[in-house]
Amino acid sequence: MTRNGPYLKCSAVHVATGLEVSALGPAAEPKGLERIALAKLKRALLSR
Repeated sequence: MTRNGPYLKCSAVHVATGLEVSALGPAAEPKGLERIALAKLKRALLSR
């Protein structure tokens, strides 16, 4: 996770394929942002 002012950027990478997704959200909710990034990664893998 990378903080930029009041926002966080969370990146998730699938090691086997190298697929990377990221999510932006408020710095006050890091666990929720992590959940969103993982969900985006799962959706991206299913659409491949």
